[in-house]
Amino acid sequence: MKELKYLNKYFYKYKYRLLVGVIITIAAKIFALFTPRLIGKSIDVISKRLNDEISIEVFKTQLSLNIIYLVGAALIAGGFTFLMRQTIINVSRYVEYDLKNEIYNQYQRLSLNFYKTNRTGDLMSRISEDVSKVRMYFGPAIMYSINMITLFLVALFYMLNTAPKLTLYTIIPLPILSIAIYFLSKIIHKRSTVVQQYLSKLSTFTQESFSGVSVIKAYGIETQTNLQFKDLANAQREKHIELTKIQAFFFPLMLLLIGASNIIVIYVGGLQYINGEIESIGTIAEFIIYVNLLTWPVAAIGWVTSLVQEAEASQKRINEFLKEEPDIKNNTNKTFDIKGDIEFKNVGYKYIDTGIEALKDISFKINQGETLAIIGKTGSGKSTILDLIGRLYDVVSGEITIDQTQIEDINLKDLRTSIGYVPQDAFLFSDSIKNNIKFGALNATNQEVIEAAKNAVVHKNIIGFNKGYDTILGERGITLSGGQKQRVSIARAIINAPDILLLDDCLSAVDTETEEEILNNLKTVSEGKTTIIVSHRISSAKNADKIIVIEDGKVKQRGTHETLINIEGYYKELYLKQLSEKEI
Repeated sequence: MKELKYLNKYFYKYKYRLLVGVIITIAAKIFALFTPRLIGKSIDVISKRLNDEISIEVFKTQLSLNIIYLVGAALIAGGFTFLMRQTIINVSRYVEYDLKNEIYNQYQRLSLNFYKTNRTGDLMSRISEDVSKVRMYFGPAIMYSINMITLFLVALFYMLNTAPKLTLYTIIPLPILSIAIYFLSKIIHKRSTVVQQYLSKLSTFTQESFSGVSVIKAYGIETQTNLQFKDLANAQREKHIELTKIQAFFFPLMLLLIGASNIIVIYVGGLQYINGEIESIGTIAEFIIYVNLLTWPVAAIGWVTSLVQEAEASQKRINEFLKEEPDIKNNTNKTFDIKGDIEFKNVGYKYIDTGIEALKDISFKINQGETLAIIGKTGSGKSTILDLIGRLYDVVSGEITIDQTQIEDINLKDLRTSIGYVPQDAFLFSDSIKNNIKFGALNATNQEVIEAAKNAVVHKNIIGFNKGYDTILGERGITLSGGQKQRVSIARAIINAPDILLLDDCLSAVDTETEEEILNNLKTVSEGKTTIIVSHRISSAKNADKIIVIEDGKVKQRGTHETLINIEGYYKELYLKQLSEKEI
């Protein structure tokens, strides 16, 4: 139960609702337990009438009153049971809502390295399947536990008060039940953990298959993928069956022990009645009803135990992520007004997951309002520089300053809201084009959205769709072409008028004419702003105030376009190559 201790804060948060639920539960069970006594008394009344111990008038009066009391108690117990579900079950839904939000917020806090080492399907499984298991602990498990304890204690009190010796015989099977539950629960806990792990694997495989369905179809490997899914599904099924087999022991065991209690009541109670130890035959009927009323609560012990064990296994998986600390931490809450002066001083960076040294002793400076172009081969470390400016990672050596302040000392929220970032792989959400552009500026007007789209040279494409800006994109923007996705992504970056604009090879899928138009628009939009352009094209870099060439994580060349095309090196080679391709 140690993993479930994390949830104690929710018990405290909803303590008053739970307390009301407990009181209502106790009241419901007290009224429900009027039934055995009233039925026992009714049988005694019938017995007395059969033996002519009471008159027909007294018989009718007493029986009628008992029936009225019986119906009244049943109605009140039913009303309280309804309220019990409305309080305790509702609390479980509140907890589910709170826990999902807590997990989601934690996912938002965690750094990129976390997402490199954990699969999306597993993350989704923990926030959905695992939280649902925990909700069952907070709802049905708690409700039926209170129900069981209350009913058992009140029934035991009535039974002891009526026939102490018969009560002791009746509860003989209960210790056997407790021991059986103890051993079965340990097995259930282990198997529940395995089931959740396999469910997570299945969710991960399914999510990746759906996301990469175009690749699967392109390579014609649907059959192999189906077989892999089938193997995983079969493994998950087998683990679930193993768990279900153990769980299946509970209900037959409960029924066996309850049946044994009934036999004891009839046999021992009958002997006691014959020997005069019990005054009325109604007592035996009353005890049989008590035993049967206890059937579900006692049987629920197994189910509740199973729910608790599954919840603990799920909460353990949830806790693993909730205890994760982000690599990138906000070291200050002071607001910081960013201008845009950026300087790298002997910066080095190595990726933790791969061990690749992406940057080595990188130094450069950009003043506010200037444009820097970064040119280099694939894998040379260009994108890593942009990631470091956005503090998606922290440097391993050296330092980065923005406006003469170390980047670690700048409020993380202020830093990132001042940056407009267009990634190499443009990611769009399954939403309208308008909402995708407004993603970084939720309060933007329709006119501002259109203006951003025009500057990104995608407005004409958008109005060509049937629903224009209200066109809903498929997952990851699959509705659009590569070039359209890049331009919508550019519109999203510039709509908020960022102080720093980072463009990571975001014009690779557009033709050179469109590229030129976008760059001219960006020059106007980013006037007075700091802009960094990562590109493989000289056409994207030639108008920059400064250009650096990166090779194997080091700065190999720096200067302006005019300077670099007149000296031997990678830049001149690339320029001549692209110039000849253009002429062809």
